[in-house]
Amino acid sequence: MNLRLTLLSAAVVAALAGCSKAPESSVNQTDVTATETTQSVENVLLQAFQGPYQGVPQFDKMDLNLLKPALEAAMTENLAEVETIANNQDLPNFENTIAELERAGRTLDRVFTYYGIWSSNKSSPEFRAIQAEMAPKLSAFNSQITQNEKLFARIKAVFESEEYKTLSSEQQRVTWLIYNSFARNGATLDAQSKKRYADINQELATLHAKFSSNVLADEENYVVYLTKEQLAGLPQSFIDSSAAAAKERGKADMFAITNSRSSMDPFLTYSTERELREQVWRNYYDRGNNGDASDNNGLIKEILTLRHERVKLLGYENYAQWRLEDRMAKTPENAMGLMNKVWPAAIARVKEEVADMQAIADQEGANIKIEPWDYRFYSEKVRKAKYDLDSNEVKQYLQLDKLRDAMFYVAGRLFNFEFTEVPEGKVPVFHEDVKVWEVKDKTTGKHIGLWYLDPFARKGKRSGAWATTYRSYTTFDGETNVLSSNNSNFVKGAEGKPTLISWSDAETYFHEFGHALHFLAANVAYPTSHSGVRDYTEFQSQLLERWLLTDEVINNYLVHAQTGEPMPAELVAKIKNSSTFNQGFSTTEYMASAIMDLLYHTTDPAKIEPQQFEKEELTKLGMPSEIVMRHRSTHFGHIFSGEGYSAGYYGYLWAEVLTSDAAEAFANAPGGFYDEEVAGRLVKYLFSVRNAMDPAEAYRQFRGRDAEVDALMRDRGFPVTK
Repeated sequence: MNLRLTLLSAAVVAALAGCSKAPESSVNQTDVTATETTQSVENVLLQAFQGPYQGVPQFDKMDLNLLKPALEAAMTENLAEVETIANNQDLPNFENTIAELERAGRTLDRVFTYYGIWSSNKSSPEFRAIQAEMAPKLSAFNSQITQNEKLFARIKAVFESEEYKTLSSEQQRVTWLIYNSFARNGATLDAQSKKRYADINQELATLHAKFSSNVLADEENYVVYLTKEQLAGLPQSFIDSSAAAAKERGKADMFAITNSRSSMDPFLTYSTERELREQVWRNYYDRGNNGDASDNNGLIKEILTLRHERVKLLGYENYAQWRLEDRMAKTPENAMGLMNKVWPAAIARVKEEVADMQAIADQEGANIKIEPWDYRFYSEKVRKAKYDLDSNEVKQYLQLDKLRDAMFYVAGRLFNFEFTEVPEGKVPVFHEDVKVWEVKDKTTGKHIGLWYLDPFARKGKRSGAWATTYRSYTTFDGETNVLSSNNSNFVKGAEGKPTLISWSDAETYFHEFGHALHFLAANVAYPTSHSGVRDYTEFQSQLLERWLLTDEVINNYLVHAQTGEPMPAELVAKIKNSSTFNQGFSTTEYMASAIMDLLYHTTDPAKIEPQQFEKEELTKLGMPSEIVMRHRSTHFGHIFSGEGYSAGYYGYLWAEVLTSDAAEAFANAPGGFYDEEVAGRLVKYLFSVRNAMDPAEAYRQFRGRDAEVDALMRDRGFPVTK
């Protein structure tokens, strides 16, 4: 057991949370130990990873019937390991307490690897039944560990010992992270409060799983089927992919608009059928809010009430105060302070954008007022009018495979990594769409790890894009290589045709690959060093998006799907000139969700009725009527399907301040975005250390100072105020 299992393993956090970005931490895996159960012989989920590359998950042998017994056996084994550590008669020290905790739980980590795949990539009603049953049991298991008084006494003794002062910087941080995690999660409470704390965690685990299942049910069950007569305005590539999606669902003569962002977004951008745009928009933004068995309003109230009660036991005024204490922001006031600096400029820009769109609608005689389902459609018209930029024209140069090669090129230049596709069949995968690459150091040929890619949407796969690991790099018990993974929901191109994606999706593709590089570049000794600080972990991935617009990528990888010609300089110039276009929309829809997250977690839940609260608070903020929250409350899985981003969704903006500031370091370097000296500092201080160093100090080591918010304002084309 290590910090990865405090507040549940990262794999379980990801599985329960359904978040659309990478989990904070990762699953560690080494060879099977003598203490592991003999049941592993019969149950592949318990077995050590087999085959090449220090062993890989046996995804081709996954059997859902094995999951529940595997979880139960692995939890039993892990508790026995913890009891051995807690009852050690020797005086506590780093090696016999902290290091032993780092070694414990390896069997359970393996099971969570498979659990995460079922939850995120191939869910089913049968799995969700197991998930609902096991969520409270996993929570109870976790509480048994965090509330083990003998164990915590040993951890505390090491943290307060003279030995602590002699430990390496990473050992000190790991010890502090473990101590702090236990202390902040009930270890210091009296017996009665501990019991209530554990009971609340079990109740929350059940509610989080139910919230996630409800959202997935609405994503699966709400599909709009079009006839040929309803395709006006849609690009041929989108029509082809929609036909393939309909055929997959048994509607061979129709066209499916699925209830996912990758399908919804282009439909709202191009379809001239306004009533259908409204229907698709409502399906997507009303997920979990349809007054049926999948409605999440009641669950939100229950979740907030229980979270509030739990932090009260620990002496905090509200959930956000507890959550942010060990984040970069430190307090909800600091997080809200950053957003208050940006929000006025964002909504002012929205007003300008809406005026431009309304002018075009009026000029065309549309006789409408711009509504949320019109924003993307008329925004695209404004883009063409202002910048002569057609998003569908840009899309013809954004082939998924070519973009993947571009990411490999960037990784080679910055990290010295080389990617080689693993022959089919050598490494087991959980779906035929999944491909695997071996990652090596280009200079030495040293094996770094594997990279799995699962790019396409399908039934049973949660929406969004995310990254995770099946094994993380550590050295304290022998060197282990990395098994990293990227997952997306792109709509697959028609048979024999390339998959074309939007510029926004291309940025997301690079973003998630940034998380993978963060995993692959790690150089730490202990598993707990992979735990993350939520308002920092998005920084590295956001930063990698910047390389999409570098000349080397544009000239060599953004080539036309039919002609193979590179993107012309005129089109590149239009993209760069329009880089701050529509920033009002993108900033406001995100920040509305981030602000509401903090408001939900700093307000007495007794005063909250979710739909009314959302409406009233956004009205107070001056939320433009033409935009809604990026994640409306009833499908805000980041904060209600788990606790990974709860009271922390602001972290994307916090991280983007770092991103904008760091990007200027590259932009001003002699070698630009491929400057070797700056890239070296990037890898050394911002990627390889993971959480073995305080993030604020790591950034100062890279930049020579703290990040400045003015860089973010410049990036978004907002006025910089002094």
